[in-house]
Parts: sequence; C-alpha cells; structure tokens
Amino acid sequence: MRRILLLALSLGVALAVLPSTVSAGVNFVAPMSGDEEVPRVDTQASGVAKFKLREEGLVFKVNVANIEDVVASHIHCGAVGVNGPVGVTLFAGGPVSVSGTLAEGVITAPDADNDCGWTDLEAVVTALESGDTYVNVHTVANPGGEIRGQVK
Repeated sequence: MRRILLLALSLGVALAVLPSTVSAGVNFVAPMSGDEEVPRVDTQASGVAKFKLREEGLVFKVNVANIEDVVASHIHCGAVGVNGPVGVTLFAGGPVSVSGTLAEGVITAPDADNDCGWTDLEAVVTALESGDTYVNVHTVANPGGEIRGQVK
C-alpha cells in the first residue's frame, strides 16, 4: 500500500512540473517574398522570419533585404492565399529602411484583443504548427504588405 501511495505521489509531482503542451525547442520559419502577398506585389524585397520556442517564450528574428520605408511586421492568422487579421506584432514604427535585422525579441503573449482569438502563447504556437499563419512586412508603398511568407 505504501509503495502504491509513493508511486501515485511521484506521478502527481511529475505531472505538476511538466510544461504545458507547448514544449521548448520547436522551430518555425517563414521565407517572405512579394509573390506570396495577396494580391501579389512586384518587389525585389525579400525576408525571413525565424522562431524558436524557448523557456522564456517564442524567440524571433525578422531579417529583410531590398525593402524601404517599413512601418510594421506581424504574424497573421490565415491560410495560403488568404489575408487574415493580426495576431502578434513583431515590429511597429518607422518608416525605416533596413537591410538586415528588422526586429528581434521574445513573444510571451499575442496582441491583446487580437482577431485571431489567440489568448496565450500556447494558442500562438498551436496556430504556427497548423500552417495557417503567415508573417508579412508592411511598407509605406504597400500598407497591406510588401512581402509575406507562410510559417512552416
């Protein structure tokens, strides 16, 4: 009886300290171009957004090239070929012209009151895993987005 109680107690402690279904070490990438925008944008600009789930949150870096007057970058919920609302802001400001790192940081939660319905970091990661999210970079010339890429 004592052995069963110890086993049950050990199992309970193990379950209590396990992380949520979101586990560290998961990687995502979104290669971006004007061809992926909806509608397509004729541009020489390109970029890549990279994400890695760590204990502190979702670490990200957005690199761009040949792009001018950037005003924003976001993770949107939306399937390939479909425009969707903003879920997480990666960059806001500018306009800036960058060749290199546009933004980097750690996401710990989605934007408050986002129209994707994401309530916490786990919801963001689940959406990224689904393939129905994309990253885009908005510019003065293309406020709807100049470059875009589905998160894989």
